[in-house]
This record gives sequence, structure tokens and C-alpha cells, in this order.
Amino acid sequence: MKIIDAADAAFRPYGRIVEGYPVQSLLDALEGTPLPEGTAYVPREEKLHAAPDAEKVGTGLFGGMPFQLGWCNGHNTRLNCLEYHRDSEFNLGTEDFILLLARMEDIAPDGTLDTSLVKAFRVPKGVLVEVYATTLHYAPCHTDPAKGFRVMVGLPAQTNTDWRPGERQNIMDETLWARNKWLLAHKDSSEAAQGACIRLVGENLDIEKDL
Repeated sequence: MKIIDAADAAFRPYGRIVEGYPVQSLLDALEGTPLPEGTAYVPREEKLHAAPDAEKVGTGLFGGMPFQLGWCNGHNTRLNCLEYHRDSEFNLGTEDFILLLARMEDIAPDGTLDTSLVKAFRVPKGVLVEVYATTLHYAPCHTDPAKGFRVMVGLPAQTNTDWRPGERQNIMDETLWARNKWLLAHKDSSEAAQGACIRLVGENLDIEKDL
């Protein structure tokens, strides 16, 4: 699988590089978060919110809306799932990391998405990126298994927290997995085993040999 640099024009439909914000204190705080062998996610990390520039950065990114700064850390090379939110997500890594992305317009009328449409983008360490609300994404992938990845995840407050709808009224409601989190799972993923809606068809992509 070809891995494309986030600075390439091919990234523009999926997101953008965000410049001008003081992110070093956030990177320093992120260095103090765990690095598991697998992957782990925390929606809100108080160490990040306590960083000197956290309020300035978060307020700017979300235009004054309530926000949360969390993290997704660990080691990963597989797709497993794709998710989307009603808002952009902001990512910042202490090491280079790779995002596996697709577009909402790639979702078929029956709610499925062919994994052959997924593209891989490499984000350099210390570079803040916006992943648009129309972009499907999930856990980052590492570029070096010895280093893994620590990636800040900035989202509107309460996103990805525990909530399920009562009545599901259409195809996409069936994929609503948590608050502001629509999840399309591959049949081979642990999320599918937990009951997530299986909507990814094709290969469960693994970029280990492409690193």
C-alpha cells in the first residue's frame, strides 16, 4: 500500500496541516501518557488540558466550543474499523504516524465501504493535522514498531463517550456506537466481536510490510 505524505495535495480532500498554534507544551504532556503494546484510547486527558497552551489551542481549533483533548497510543498496523464524527478531529503526534482514511462519499447506498478505497497518509511528528468531518478514520498506525505512536485526539467535548441511541431509524443509525461516533467495523475486528455493525467489506488492511 502506498503511504502518502500529509503535505501532498492528495491529502487535501481528507484534511489539512494546521499551522500557527503553540503545540510544544501539548507534545511534552503527551510524552507522559502510556504506550501500550496494543492500542488504547482516552477521550479526555487532564495532563493535556493542564498544558500551558491547551486552552489557547483548543479554543482556536474549535472556535470557542467546548472541547476535549485525549489520546490514542500504542502499536498498530491494521485498519479494523473506520469511524466518523459530525465535527473535525485534530491529531498531533510525538512520533511520525500513519492515518488510514476514506471519504464519506465512498460509503455505498447499503451502508458498506470497500476497503480498497482506503488511503494511507503519513503525518510527521510535531505536525498538527485536521481530519475533516467527512473523512472516515480510526486508530493511527506506527511507522516504527520500536517507538509506537502517541497521538493527541482533539474533539468536541463528550465525543466517543458512552452512549447508544434507543430507536435506530435508518442504516447509518445502526452504526452509532458511542456519542458522536459512527463506527463501520470489519468482520475480523475485535469491535465486530463486541457487536459493532459490520460494514467494511474486502481485506482488513495491514500496512506492516509497507513500512
